Amino acid sequence: MLTTLSISDWIVLVTAAAAIGISKTALPGSATLAVALFAAVLPAKESTGTMLVLLLVGDVLAIWMYRRDADWPTLRRLVPGVLAGVVAGAVFLHLTSDSTTKVFIGALLLVLIAVTLLLMRLPRPPRVQGRVGRAVYGTLAGFTTMAANAGGPVTTMYLLASRFPVSTFLGTTAWFFFLVNLVKLPFSIGLGIIHLDTLVIDLALVPVVILACHLGRALASRMNQTVFRPLMTLITICSAAYLLVP
Repeated sequence: MLTTLSISDWIVLVTAAAAIGISKTALPGSATLAVALFAAVLPAKESTGTMLVLLLVGDVLAIWMYRRDADWPTLRRLVPGVLAGVVAGAVFLHLTSDSTTKVFIGALLLVLIAVTLLLMRLPRPPRVQGRVGRAVYGTLAGFTTMAANAGGPVTTMYLLASRFPVSTFLGTTAWFFFLVNLVKLPFSIGLGIIHLDTLVIDLALVPVVILACHLGRALASRMNQTVFRPLMTLITICSAAYLLVP
C-alpha cells in the first residue's frame, strides 16, 4: 500500500490529518471530512484503521487541553448505549460492503440531525439526556464511530441539544471519543484493519495532528457561543451529506 501512494495522495493525507487535529480541539464535526479524504486515497477498511490511531493521538492531546471541562455524569450515562453500538458496528462492518456502510450512515445521520434540530426549536424541547435519548444517541454514536469513524455528527448533535458551553462541549467530546476509540482498538486489530503499513503512515502523519490540535485550541479560545452552535450544525450537516456521495 505504501508503494502506491503518490505525492498528491500524501497531500490529501496531510490535509486529512490536519482535519483530525482541528476536530479534536475546536470543531468535532470536521472529523468526517477526514473520513472522506482518507477513504479517497486508501482502501476503505484500511483507511478506518489508519484514522483510528491518529484519532487516539488527537484524543490524548484534547483531553489534556480540556481535562477540567468534561461533564462526567453525561459520559457515564452514555456508556451502555455506546458499548452496544460499538459491538453492532463491528458486526455490521464485518458483514457489509464499504459503499453500503457509507451511504447507510450518511442517511441515518441526516435523519438524526433533522430530528434534533426540530426538537431544539420546540417551545419546550424534550430533554435529550433522558433514558430514551441516551439510549438512542449513545447506540448510534457507538455504531457510527465503529463502522466508519463517523460518530462525530451524532455526538455533536447530542451535546448541542444539551446546550453545553463551548469548553464543556469540547471537554466532554474529547473524553468521550478517547474512551470510545480505546474500546474500538481491539476490534479494529481483530478485523485486520490496523497493520504495519497503516502504522507507518500514522507515524508520518502524527506531527501534523499534533500541530493542528494546538491550532484548534487557539481557535476555540476565540470562539463565542453564538458562532459555535450554528457553525457546528452546518459542519455536521455537510459531513453527513458527504457520506452519501458515491
